[in-house]
Amino acid sequence: MIVILGPTASGKSGLGIILARRFGGEIISADSRQVYRRMDIGTGKVTRKEQRVAKHHLLDVANPKKIFTVSDFKKLGEKSIQDILKKQKTPFIVGGTGFYIDALVKDSSLPEVPPNKKLRSSLEKISAENLYKELKKVDPKRAKTIDKYNKRRLIRALEIIRATGKPVPAIKESSKYTVLYVGINPPKEILEKKITLRLKSRIKQGMIKEVKDLLNSGVTKKRLHDFGLEYRWVGNYLNNKITRQEMEVGLLRDIIKYSKRQMTWFKKNKEIHWIKNEREAEKLVRKFIRPLP
Repeated sequence: MIVILGPTASGKSGLGIILARRFGGEIISADSRQVYRRMDIGTGKVTRKEQRVAKHHLLDVANPKKIFTVSDFKKLGEKSIQDILKKQKTPFIVGGTGFYIDALVKDSSLPEVPPNKKLRSSLEKISAENLYKELKKVDPKRAKTIDKYNKRRLIRALEIIRATGKPVPAIKESSKYTVLYVGINPPKEILEKKITLRLKSRIKQGMIKEVKDLLNSGVTKKRLHDFGLEYRWVGNYLNNKITRQEMEVGLLRDIIKYSKRQMTWFKKNKEIHWIKNEREAEKLVRKFIRPLP
C-alpha cells in the first residue's frame, strides 16, 4: 500500500487523487474528522466530483453526534484495505492524522477499554489545561502527540491509563503490509500562505453556516469543541464569546501551530520519502508498483 501524508494544506489530497487514478488505486481517507457526515468545509473533505475521479473510503461513515474512535477507524480501514486488494487494486492511505495512519498501517493492538461513564463525568468537570497536565505526569509520550485542547481525547487517554494501569500503548514500528510512505512538506513560508488562503476560501464557501447547521441539528456545543480547531473557533464566535476578527486571527494561528505538531509526529518515521513535486512522487510509486497497462 501507499501512504501519502503531510501537514494540513500541503496538497496531499490532490496528489493522492492523481496517483490513485494513474496507478489504479483507491483512497482510504486517514482523517479523524472527515469520517463524520455534514462536516465537509471545515474538514477539507474532497468534493463529490473528486470522489468520482478516484474512489474514496471512510468518508461520511459516522454521525457527528456520536463518538468515533481510532479503534472504529482501524476496523473499518482494515475492511476497506481488504476490499481494495480483492479488486487487485492498490490502497492509497491519504491524510494528516498521524495516529490514525499508524494505527491502520502498523501492527497495533489498541486496548479494548469500554467507556467509563462515571469517570468521564468527573473528568469532564476538569479543564482541558488540567487534564493535559495530568496526562503529562502519567504518560508524557502520549502528551507530546495529543491535541492538548481536545477534552474528548484527553479524557479517553486518561480513561485507558486508569483502566489498564499503564500508559497508552505505543504503535509498533513493524507492519504486516509492504508500505511506501510519500510525504509532502512545503517550505514554511509557502505552507503558511497556503493555510491562510485556504482558510479564507473555506469561510467564503460557508464554513460558518456549516457549523451553525451542526448546532441546529442537535450537535452540542461541547461536542463541537471536540471536533478541533475550525469547529471550536467558529463555535465560540457563534456563541458570542469572541468577535469574527478574533475568530479568524486565532484560528489561523492555531492551524499553523497544528501543522507543526503534525510534522513532529511524522518526523519520527524515517521511512517517509519527502518529495518536492508530483513528478518525484510518481517516480517513487512507479518503482514501487507495476502501473496498469
